[in-house]
Amino acid sequence: MTHLRSKRLPHRGRALAAVTALIASFVVGAFTPAEAAAGSATESAEIAAQSGRTVAAPRWSDRPHGFASLDGGTTGGAGGKVVTVTDQASLARYASAEEPYVIRVAGAIDVAPFGSDIVVTSNKTLIGVGDTGEIVHGELHLNPGTSNVVIRNLTIRDSYVEGDWDGKTTDFDAIQMDTVDHVWIDHNRFEHMGDGLLDIRKDSRYVTVSHNQFKNHNKALGIGWTTNVQTEITIDHNWFTGTKQRNPSADNCAYAHLYNNYLSAQVADGDPVWTYGNWSRGRTKMVIENSYYDGVQHPYQADATAELVQRGSILKNVDGRQDAWGAAFDPKDFYAYRLDPAAAVPALVTRFSGPQKAIGTNTALNVPGDYATVQAAVDAVPAGNDGTVTIRIAPGTYREKVLVPANKPNLVLQGTGQDRSDTVIVYDTPAEYGGSTGSATVRIVASDVTARNLTFSNDFDEAAHELKGEQALAVKTTGDRIVFENTAFLGNQDTLMTDSPKLDVISRVYIRDSYIEGDVDFVYGRATTVIERSLIKALSRGSDSNNGYITAASTWKDNPYGFLITRSKVVSDAPAGTYHLGRPWHPGGEPNAVAQVLFRETELPAAIKSSPWTDMSGFSWKDARFAEYRTYGPGSGVTADRPQLDGADASTHTVAKYLAGTDGWAPHRGRAGH
Repeated sequence: MTHLRSKRLPHRGRALAAVTALIASFVVGAFTPAEAAAGSATESAEIAAQSGRTVAAPRWSDRPHGFASLDGGTTGGAGGKVVTVTDQASLARYASAEEPYVIRVAGAIDVAPFGSDIVVTSNKTLIGVGDTGEIVHGELHLNPGTSNVVIRNLTIRDSYVEGDWDGKTTDFDAIQMDTVDHVWIDHNRFEHMGDGLLDIRKDSRYVTVSHNQFKNHNKALGIGWTTNVQTEITIDHNWFTGTKQRNPSADNCAYAHLYNNYLSAQVADGDPVWTYGNWSRGRTKMVIENSYYDGVQHPYQADATAELVQRGSILKNVDGRQDAWGAAFDPKDFYAYRLDPAAAVPALVTRFSGPQKAIGTNTALNVPGDYATVQAAVDAVPAGNDGTVTIRIAPGTYREKVLVPANKPNLVLQGTGQDRSDTVIVYDTPAEYGGSTGSATVRIVASDVTARNLTFSNDFDEAAHELKGEQALAVKTTGDRIVFENTAFLGNQDTLMTDSPKLDVISRVYIRDSYIEGDVDFVYGRATTVIERSLIKALSRGSDSNNGYITAASTWKDNPYGFLITRSKVVSDAPAGTYHLGRPWHPGGEPNAVAQVLFRETELPAAIKSSPWTDMSGFSWKDARFAEYRTYGPGSGVTADRPQLDGADASTHTVAKYLAGTDGWAPHRGRAGH
């Protein structure tokens, strides 16, 4: 089967908007992958204005940058199931499991006994849901040998023991790790703990610490506790405020790259030595770039055995040591990154460090990067998930069947190619083997599912087989509030079925800027379905009299809205006068299934019959609710056999009316003319 590549139909008055959107897309895509991952992940319009440049990059990336991105990278629990935890037992169970997990922490988890460890094993992502995820009175602990861990968007707080300011009687860190590798600590808030806030110890390697807040504490961030010189660490866009020492202290690090950090409101206790900012200790090689120090004693210092290079930072209200000697190293020899101007750092870091509402609420799963198949990614989605899960599908052909079950709503299937034809989900099952439902390449039972920039295909070759059931669905939906944007549906008979769980239950489907092809009843079912600004190809079966039927609706009699095909175009390679617009389907002879179909403001080809509606299984098309409204093109016409929607009723048969239901659903909102 062949199909047309993405061709969104023109709309009057949208030329300028289309050009503007195109330019915007080029601007967004102007940065290299390395910049997108490692550059300033916290850009904003006001910060960009300070530096005099236009910035369209996201404020932060969901992938680690810096040293954590090297030597195979850090992916955390990617490839494992996604779970949401709200209590200590669940958090401890999943965090210590042998298999990978993406663990969403929702709300505050109070750890008992006070100061206890939550052990985190390899291949885990712990991520706070929005800005709600908190671990209170407890520590995350990574034991020796742990690898590939992401800890994001959490608040870890309040294990401080009154009177133990120096942390000499307790060791209740926020996070402690010993001899681990590939760890990304990002967008967390650490505050008021028992010893250090973050301790990275004993030859831990390939670590990035970014966009965190270290607050109201004595010892913030310590690295080392080893005679070896192995640790490679990136520390960027962090806010150290109300802290005394270790901001950070880096002992015997092979490479420590600090940039765009903000140190402010340092504890002023008069300690002449142990109140300080950054310290390059032992044989550490440290590079500091474009940071901002405000009210800091000893903003940066180095041992005689260490090396420290500083460039581009701003110092305000500081005193004490400002050491710089040795060549250290060039971070660009290891990874790409982009510096923000030091003057922008206070505004940028205070706003965008720490837990963010935009992180953790929605989850992204990558196929095949994290999951080998689309179904494997669907299987990883938590049942009853409350946040949007986006399955990002890379270009390629995925020969598999996909089922999105009813208990996995709020799902987005997103092709990541430039064109919808770049990413294809295809199988070749006919109805002879499993019925029409069993034939579907993709079946969506859940509600609130969106698919974008994808091709769905059933490539069963009906011409090469003689079967009783040659129907072969590309997609079947029964869920409510389903959206298809810039998608293609390829098949022959019964290509696309939009249905509902039962006759008197109304499900809604919105299809926009898409392509549908087939021959017999290739858009059918009882769901309220809007097809807008799309291209429909009626394939020829080689007949000179009847090549097929576009629609076969089975709308419940009490549902005024069945199929609306609007502002679209029908094309065909069939001879003139050989195609029907549709016929009424009464499944199993059900008399209460009374088809409703409206072709509105849609171009029709010469292949459409002059009497375009026809009977089905003994039911007359004249008893159905078939109509046209302002159709045009060589296949249009007004005759006794072509009911026309009365102009007075046009306002009640719009996209908005079809989709609104009882909950006001409006996926089309923001587009003119509805």
